[in-house]
Amino acid sequence: MQPIQSELFAPGPATILQNRQNWIAVASAEHVNIGRAQGFMQVCHGKQTPLQRLHKGDVVIYYSPTGQFGGNDRLQSFTSIGIVKSEIPYQADMGRGFRPYRHDVEWTDAFMAPIAPLLPRLELTAGLSHWGAKFRFGLVKISAQDMTEIATAMAAAIDGL
Repeated sequence: MQPIQSELFAPGPATILQNRQNWIAVASAEHVNIGRAQGFMQVCHGKQTPLQRLHKGDVVIYYSPTGQFGGNDRLQSFTSIGIVKSEIPYQADMGRGFRPYRHDVEWTDAFMAPIAPLLPRLELTAGLSHWGAKFRFGLVKISAQDMTEIATAMAAAIDGL
């Protein structure tokens, strides 16, 4: 039996997120805000290899351990969510020989959400005392369920993705 195809039965947020790969990228809120303002994302100080795992249509959410790059302030919050728009990573020239790799991202409206209340509910972190180790490589693939939990906590416009 085929599912009913009708506007009345349009896919909900969970279905939207299950049809894509979902990722958490890690960067300071300061750097996330720069990328958000200019419509791009970078990870691992502009390395290409991690970005090659992302594809157009994937959903990415940023986790910011700190507010300032190199800072010791403990923000520990999800700070932005969007959808990857570019097919492949590309290099940008930021001057002084720094040419990081990026993906274009269409960011959606969302609020910052602390990770602490979500830790026991996320498949990625549930039951782990050293949950931060999951983020040490700068890019982590997550389940649609975890993405939905985080996006809901951020009051993100998921259907806008």
